[in-house]
Amino acid sequence: MDDILVLDNGGGFVKAGIVGTHDDPIVVPNCLARPRGSKKWIIADQLEKCDEIQGISLRRPFDRGYLVHCDAEKEVWDRVFKALVKVRPPETALFLVEPPFTLGSIRKNTDELVFEEFGFQSLFVSHAAPLVHLYEANRRPKSRLALGNCSLVVDCGFSFTHAVPIVQGFPVYHGIKRINLGGKALTNYLKELVSYRAWNVMDETYIMEDVKHSLCFCSKNVLGDLDVARWKKGRENYIRCQYVLPDGVKNKRGFVKDPAAAAAYFSKQGGEKQGEEKEEAQAPMDVDAAELTLTNERFMVPEMLFQPADLGMEEAGLSECIVRAINSCHPDLHPLLYSNIILTGGCVQFPFFKEKLESELRPLVPDEYNLNIQLTDSPIKAPWYGGALLASSPEFQGCSVTKKQYEEEGSHRCRWRFLQ
Repeated sequence: MDDILVLDNGGGFVKAGIVGTHDDPIVVPNCLARPRGSKKWIIADQLEKCDEIQGISLRRPFDRGYLVHCDAEKEVWDRVFKALVKVRPPETALFLVEPPFTLGSIRKNTDELVFEEFGFQSLFVSHAAPLVHLYEANRRPKSRLALGNCSLVVDCGFSFTHAVPIVQGFPVYHGIKRINLGGKALTNYLKELVSYRAWNVMDETYIMEDVKHSLCFCSKNVLGDLDVARWKKGRENYIRCQYVLPDGVKNKRGFVKDPAAAAAYFSKQGGEKQGEEKEEAQAPMDVDAAELTLTNERFMVPEMLFQPADLGMEEAGLSECIVRAINSCHPDLHPLLYSNIILTGGCVQFPFFKEKLESELRPLVPDEYNLNIQLTDSPIKAPWYGGALLASSPEFQGCSVTKKQYEEEGSHRCRWRFLQ
């Protein structure tokens, strides 16, 4: 049997691995980067090893959630296939995860990249939501999710957020709702807040993404936390904290100055910080080091997902998006969908995201319905795990489009079998 490569091609990160060989996928940034003063572009994983991150320029293949820069994507894939996963495309079947409702012209360009540029043996395409549903049902075989085989997958990704009803393992396309907010919009909002109040960081996207991941959280009581964050002499402010910016000499990377102070809010709430913790690099402190002081930015940035109208955006909040998605389905499915809501995507890793969503959603749900929200154990990698499960099934090879079929029938006819 030929190798099967599962590739979750997200706007922020690429997750890739061979089924049966890689128990865990490699996760690398889906972008090209060029350090300040350099003419050479670095690719994917090379960005994580780069020391010159101040003012680094990023070029992403995705724009507003869709693959539009195929030349840039080709360079990223070439790096992933040859240097990281180490596969030979002509001897490999590709399982590609892409966003729902991708335009036909973009699908055609993707197929050309897969079959003509790299020469993969076959292609299968799916969305992230049904794969997350499959992964969770397989992980919890005795749960209501597996028994009812219905769920609502909320995917808060890099470019936008989807609420996807899943019935009998298949997405209900007329019920899919989207809000044009994701991790990229949150980072841009954080840059604006910090640039207005402190340092000009509008060109420091990579650094501010690390600030967002390290310090932001979802507030359970926005008005109360705003009052705490407001400076008052002699009163404890357990939200205020500092982030030390890299200087390129002593501090190659930015880091939280006092992790204990940054975590003080979570101890006050009677819980621990959720999500994947990473060790903070404790570099030697310099009295002249540039520091960012963050207060209400820490929780007002994630609040953008729940109350975008308060920030002047003409978008529905996440809770309203979920209600609209469920109401678009048959009324008999509403109790099942409300009782099986699955959260995935990078944005759901904010501390207290699940609790915040539950408190926002409960008043909108009928009292007789049980509301159950589950956070998948691996929000970033869950679609890849689901794809690996599906690719391991005996029927997978018969569902794929081969290179010969693509050459004979073209992209449009081949895509019909994926029900997109």
